[in-house]
Amino acid sequence: MRTIHQWLDEYDESHRNQTNKALHWICVPLIMLSLLGLLYPLSLPLEQNDFPFQINGASVLMILAIVYYLLISWPLAIGMMIVSILMFILLELLSGLSTPLWLISLIVFALAWIGQFIGHQIEGKKPSFFKDVQFLLIGPLWLLAFIYRKLHIRF
Repeated sequence: MRTIHQWLDEYDESHRNQTNKALHWICVPLIMLSLLGLLYPLSLPLEQNDFPFQINGASVLMILAIVYYLLISWPLAIGMMIVSILMFILLELLSGLSTPLWLISLIVFALAWIGQFIGHQIEGKKPSFFKDVQFLLIGPLWLLAFIYRKLHIRF
């Protein structure tokens, strides 16, 4: 299994252009939020009284992602737990709007992916996930690792 530093170094190879990086700072969190938003309304048929949070498609996806993150970097996994909680709070707020959450999420998802592909067109390199689908999970860590470096947090 690759180390977190190997994953991040390889991801970084196709993310050197400043415009592409800027688009990633906007689009990666929006893709993550919108994907969770698409899965958020899909409740699982479980007794929810025993759980401190709603069990739905979004929470299952994040639990699986966090397990993966724990395998490659405990500090980044903890950061992603915090990011996930903040996104779930935002999704709860968005679910109270008159426009359905799935529709908002679908529009944001499509626009954010368009932004990603524009960034890679400018960069002149294909997105990393064309090489390995696991890079879809590395993108958010790449942003969080940048923040950790600025804050001198080891990961």
